Amino acid sequence: MLTAFARAFKTPDLRKKLLFTLGIIVVYRIGTNIPIPGVDYRNVQTCIDAAQANQGLFGLVNMFSGGALLQITVFALGIMPYITASIILQLLTVVIPRLEALKKEGQAGTAKITQYTRYLTVALAVLQGTGLVATARSGALFQGCPVASEIVPDQSMFVTITMVITMTAGTAAVMWLGELITDRGIGNGMSMLMFISIAATFPSALWAIKEQGSLADGWIEFGTVMLVGLVMVGLVVFVEQAQRRIPVQYAKRMIGRRSYGGTSTYIPLKVNQAGVIPVIFASSLLYIPALIVQFSSSTAGWATWVTNNLADTGATAHIILYFFLIVFFAFFYVAITFNPEEVADNMKKYGGFIPGIRAGRPTAEYLSYVLNRITWPGSLYLGLISLVPTMALAGFGANQNFPFGGTSILIIVGVGLETVRQIESQLQQRNYEGFLR
Repeated sequence: MLTAFARAFKTPDLRKKLLFTLGIIVVYRIGTNIPIPGVDYRNVQTCIDAAQANQGLFGLVNMFSGGALLQITVFALGIMPYITASIILQLLTVVIPRLEALKKEGQAGTAKITQYTRYLTVALAVLQGTGLVATARSGALFQGCPVASEIVPDQSMFVTITMVITMTAGTAAVMWLGELITDRGIGNGMSMLMFISIAATFPSALWAIKEQGSLADGWIEFGTVMLVGLVMVGLVVFVEQAQRRIPVQYAKRMIGRRSYGGTSTYIPLKVNQAGVIPVIFASSLLYIPALIVQFSSSTAGWATWVTNNLADTGATAHIILYFFLIVFFAFFYVAITFNPEEVADNMKKYGGFIPGIRAGRPTAEYLSYVLNRITWPGSLYLGLISLVPTMALAGFGANQNFPFGGTSILIIVGVGLETVRQIESQLQQRNYEGFLR
């Protein structure tokens, strides 16, 4: 692996891509540590150091921003508005015929949908930035911190608008940096920034576990967490690489004196076909009622129930609902992203068939049957992996610094595997051995 890295840096064009990607990552990490105007940075650090941040409500967004959300920096919103906008556009593509037609137009249609995603990202950044500023002004961002209400000393309209505009511009800059990596660097830019944001929180979280541990000065807890993390990474790599290969045979065709076709290939159906999207969907859906209660400041019975059962990540109702939402969204997302009828029609058009299955409708029914069967273990795997942080909170005495959350591990492993594949493919084009012998 080290030899492959050395060869990659010896190749001029690949070295430029790697150095460009590293440069963009450095710029992104600098932006996550620059506070926005109107925020008392000392009070923010006081609350963070006291470990009194409301991670249950803002944990997901804070993770995707690399810890910048709770520090209220220029890149506080991180990549989350873009992720939300992309998910919304994917869902609308199935519902709105105009967007579905654009998707089928090829590169021109994809560019148009990307433009719509950018506009929606900016709009969502304005909404989320306004919500974050309002939460910081009310002192609810750090519940229990004595200086939480003094984070934004000047609460005038001008300062508030300046803070929202700054965070919106930061989100647009993050989106631009991600697109630069995609065009001129290595890997998918948005995925790479998510990878960096999550990985940046690991060292401090692991050291906090060691500092708060009581067995052998915390080293036993530290070693246990590292062992659990390695086991989880191995499990995630195994499942993410698992796939069901459906064989496809193409009939021979005679054109003039030459024969075409007659080849054998396969359709790879991954066990985890939906990726990390169901986890994000479920987290976002459970995030909404808790956010409504926080802004309404209601003391009614329903508000108390939501606070005790949905906002509390350790509550039984939250765990059960979270698990079933992940399973539901796994099936839902697979259903809207993989169309068996369309695949069957394309196979029939080009003379392809699955051995033992008639072309056309029987092929579509067979693909649906197989897809439903492999989605069940994939959805249950996502639900169990996502519950690891909750079990860790209970096992480590409500320690909110447990780094190996299901969402973070899924993203880090997925992006890491994809980036290594891209570097390997470019090395193999130059007759190099690659990372895996």
